Amino acid sequence: MAILAGCGLIYEYLLSHYAGRVLGSVESAIYAMIGTMIVAMGIGAFLARWFKDPFTAFAWLESLIALLGMSSILIIASVIALTYTLPHTFSSLYNLPADAVVDGRIFESLQSAARFLPYIFGLMLGIFIGMEIPLIARIRQHVYGRFLENNAGTIYGADYIGAGIGAAIWVMIMLALPIMQAAAWTALFNVIAGLMFLWRYHQHVRFAKLLLLCHVLLLGLFLVLLSYGSVWMKDLSNVLYKDKVIYSESTKYQHVVVTERLSRTQAMPINDLFLNGRLQFSSADEQIYHTMLVYPAMLAANRHDRVLIIGGGDGLALRDVLKWPVKEATLIDLDGQLLSLFGLKGQPFPALPEITTKLSALNNDALNDPRANVIVTDAFLEVEKMLDEGLLFDSIIIDLPDPNHPDLNKLYSDYFYNHVRQLLSPDGALSIQSTSPYHAKNAFISIAKTVQQAGFAHVEQYQQNIPSFGQWGWTIATRTGQSASERIKAVNDFPVPSNWVNQEYLQAAFAFPNKFFDENKSIEVNRLGSGVLYDYYRQAWQTEAELYKN
Repeated sequence: MAILAGCGLIYEYLLSHYAGRVLGSVESAIYAMIGTMIVAMGIGAFLARWFKDPFTAFAWLESLIALLGMSSILIIASVIALTYTLPHTFSSLYNLPADAVVDGRIFESLQSAARFLPYIFGLMLGIFIGMEIPLIARIRQHVYGRFLENNAGTIYGADYIGAGIGAAIWVMIMLALPIMQAAAWTALFNVIAGLMFLWRYHQHVRFAKLLLLCHVLLLGLFLVLLSYGSVWMKDLSNVLYKDKVIYSESTKYQHVVVTERLSRTQAMPINDLFLNGRLQFSSADEQIYHTMLVYPAMLAANRHDRVLIIGGGDGLALRDVLKWPVKEATLIDLDGQLLSLFGLKGQPFPALPEITTKLSALNNDALNDPRANVIVTDAFLEVEKMLDEGLLFDSIIIDLPDPNHPDLNKLYSDYFYNHVRQLLSPDGALSIQSTSPYHAKNAFISIAKTVQQAGFAHVEQYQQNIPSFGQWGWTIATRTGQSASERIKAVNDFPVPSNWVNQEYLQAAFAFPNKFFDENKSIEVNRLGSGVLYDYYRQAWQTEAELYKN
């Protein structure tokens, strides 16, 4: 029971983890999946009474759980990939022109339905897992031939302890494995439990030889999925991207995908980076984004000796910072594997050399520059450590992903920004990637209000169009003296040449439409632990998706 409880918990985590990838809203997907499986386990406990022969029912049950456990994620990925390839299949079938897009509500409906398959499989697995305890209780009573006073306590004790061990195995081992390997290894324990049960109680099990054959076939399926499952998953996941996938890997913290396409307007291939399915940059226009992130803060700062970058594991913001006369640029990022992919040497995360060479060329090998100090850790904790050491920086640049996950929310909080303010020199400047003012207006404004709450003297926001993203926004703040826009306006000659910015270009970026900030008072500050910003962001993009469908 302890072994099976550990397997059951890992299946919950596996499906929750994958549902978060597929559905995008990680927190909601995880909670919904766990809730679905707990309810399903209750249903399964009621349904177990229908089986008159607990020995045979339990033996078949372990076979079904092992089969679903090791194959459900692959089946879900296959169905999702099929819904995305249907438009191309119809285009080929009817010999439509290459630039004709077959689209319509039926395809969108199929894709939406396929994305909820994790819950369907979670419901089925939950029902089967819920049957285990009642069946084992009855089997124990039969084996001992009498009423067992502590039967329920013994079984539930083993169940809870096994679940705890399963959680520890998930955190320490399974998270680092490709998802199909994790599923296959977990299912193997169900198969072994089933074989042990057959060996011990075959005389009580009907169709024991057939069940033995099923378990042998499951062992064969385990070997196949262990060998090829990860490759198949990558191929199926690649279907979701319109361009050729040249790299796809799950790190400890996120799923990283790099795509490539050829363009008639550019001599070099265009590479896009996706984290957990969301576009982070395109080499076609990342120069615009990173110039708007870095240049205003560097221009508004009085000195440029020491610069701190929080996030920016691709090294592109660091590349632009190093164009200035800096003595040291410190970069903090949590994901060592991502840093290794973009060229950081000395990391224990091997990547494909040709991919690393291509991506490090984008950032001019900035991560290995003698002036760069790259720290692989949690920025939230590292900033507190820097405060204890009394460090100060002339410019601070925060280049984090959008606040689309609860774990990121703390790095957008008033508590964190207050710590960042204390690290900033009095005549320095802070710039923050602040999501889209068009698509997520409330989230955009909330970031500025949160920075202001943290004690900065002047907080402003600016925007620019990035072709790959649309209208995008940033927040800039100063501790004392003039605001950043006033400092920039006073600069006659830009000290570092740029292909994108000039005085008029930057001044125009601070302009917003009439009434854009009219609802400013109703938008809340994102306090540590509140989740306000995450809710604003999630609601904005859900509304956007609904409008798009309609």
